Amino acid sequence: MANERESKRWNDDQWVAAWPKRERLSEALTPSLLAAADAGASSGPRVCDIGCGGGALTIALGRAVGSKGRVVGIDLSAPLVELAGDRASQAGAANVSFVVGDVQTAGLGPEPFDLAVSQLGVMFFDEPLVAFGAIHAGLHPGGRFVFACWQGVESNPWHTGTALRSFVPTPRLPAPGKSPVGPFSLGDDEYVRDILGGAGFGDVESSALEITVRAPASAVADRSLLGFMGVPSERVGEAEAVLDSHLARFAVDGGEYEYPLAFRVYEAVKD
Repeated sequence: MANERESKRWNDDQWVAAWPKRERLSEALTPSLLAAADAGASSGPRVCDIGCGGGALTIALGRAVGSKGRVVGIDLSAPLVELAGDRASQAGAANVSFVVGDVQTAGLGPEPFDLAVSQLGVMFFDEPLVAFGAIHAGLHPGGRFVFACWQGVESNPWHTGTALRSFVPTPRLPAPGKSPVGPFSLGDDEYVRDILGGAGFGDVESSALEITVRAPASAVADRSLLGFMGVPSERVGEAEAVLDSHLARFAVDGGEYEYPLAFRVYEAVKD
């Protein structure tokens, strides 16, 4: 099954309930991604948002393309797609719609798009070359693919994975034919360029960007998810102390934290 672990994770009620807290990080990347996508440059474009999550970027793209454009958000998480639909209704985003689906297996749909955009949604494909090929197939000739992904974990010290490594089970090796997935799976620029080229994209450009965002501890370390992550109940208190120590280096006034975020924005064209 494609992306089986990610499908289970992103359809888990507990995991999804914590997502709005973590959007404080993802939304900080949105201005850079919107500038690169330049979705309103043409009249009436069809745009898809891959791994749309709660739909914030999708709605922003809808504003960018105007009433003549159309934007479709695609995500394998049914609960997040429902949240995205509710948000779009509240925002009056009539040119935005959402679909539950896995781009790796289902592609972008029957009608091609002019632009595909993704904000931290492409690092979780367990066959990235297949997934990027499906995105390529779903674009018009000359269509653009613009996405943001994290740089390596060494450039993102806010991430809690290293601090909690001794508390959680060792990740399983990918099945034959599958690739490792996770927030930093596309952290190597050469590797990403190879995948894009292998999928048929050309004119690949990437920009390494760094910003700082102020957000609460729960944006990176939601304590309610420690058990979900595999921390044994008898070690939760110990893990919480480690998290406190990890976060202390980022503390600022007002009970919030300043996190240095390092990411890349890629632009590629379907030849």
